[in-house]
Amino acid sequence: MRLILKPGTTMRKIGVHLSISGGLYKAVEKAAQLKIQALQIFLKNSNRWEAKPYSEDDISIFHKAKETVKDIVIFAHAGYLINLAGIGDVKKKSLVALADELQRAEQLHIDYLVLHPGSHGARGLEQGIDSVAENLVEVLTRTKKVKILLETTAGQGSSIGHRFEHIRSIMDKASCSARLGVCLDTCHVFAAGYDISRKESYADVFSEFNAIIGLKKLKLIHVNDSKKECGSMVDRHEHIGRGCIGNEGFRLLLNDSKLASIPLVLETPKFNDDEADKMNLKALRRLMIP
Repeated sequence: MRLILKPGTTMRKIGVHLSISGGLYKAVEKAAQLKIQALQIFLKNSNRWEAKPYSEDDISIFHKAKETVKDIVIFAHAGYLINLAGIGDVKKKSLVALADELQRAEQLHIDYLVLHPGSHGARGLEQGIDSVAENLVEVLTRTKKVKILLETTAGQGSSIGHRFEHIRSIMDKASCSARLGVCLDTCHVFAAGYDISRKESYADVFSEFNAIIGLKKLKLIHVNDSKKECGSMVDRHEHIGRGCIGNEGFRLLLNDSKLASIPLVLETPKFNDDEADKMNLKALRRLMIP
C-alpha cells in the first residue's frame, strides 16, 4: 500500500472520548460545545460488571440530544472487566456483561462497540484466541445489529491483539465475522512494535495492516501519543506530540488519504475539565494540511 498525502483532509471526523457522568446526554452536549464530529462513550461504569437498565427518559433524552448535533458519529466502548478469553466465573460474567452492552448500544442506536479482545492468562495465545472467537459468536447471536470493533492492544501481560495476526485469526475463526471490525489505537500499536512515527515505517505498518486484516475492516482510530518507546509493550497514553510517536507520526496519519473516512477519537489524559481535550484537538487540527 502506497502512502498518499493530499489536501482535503480538513473534513475528517475528529473527536474525543467523553464522560457520561450526570447522564448519557451530557457527553453529547459536551461534544456540541467542543464542536467535534466524533464521540466515544462508555455505556455504564467501565469498572463494574452490572448497572441498572436505562429508563425510557434516559434513552429519550439521549436521542433528543443527538438530534441537536449534526454530522456526529458516536461509538461506544465496552467495560474494562470484560474478558472473552477468560474462564470460569470471569467468562460467565463477561458474556452477560457484553450482551448487556450490545443491547444498550442498540437502545441508543449506536452502531459500533469497541472491545479489548481479552487476556489469555497462562492458557496460551492460541487457546485464548479460540475462546475469544467462540464467545463472540455466542454473544452476537443474542443481539441484532451492533458491530464489535476489536481494539489493537499494546501487548502487556497476556493480552491478545498486539499483533495484527491475532485479530485476523479471531475473525477467521468466528462465524460472525461480518459483525466484526477493528479499532486501531496509535499508542497501542506503537508500543506493540509497529513504528508509525516515521514516514518510511508508517507506510509499512499500514501496508501490513491492509495485507493481514484489510483497511475495509478499520472503522475507528484512537489517536493517542505514547509515553513509552516503540516495542515497549507498555500502554501509557500521552498528549499529542508530547510522546514517542511525536508530531510527525500524527501528521502522516491525519493527511493519509486512504484513511480519510475513518473517524479519529482522542483518549488522551484529562485535566481541568475539557482543557486537555481542547489542547489535543488543536494539536491534531494544526497538523492537517489545509
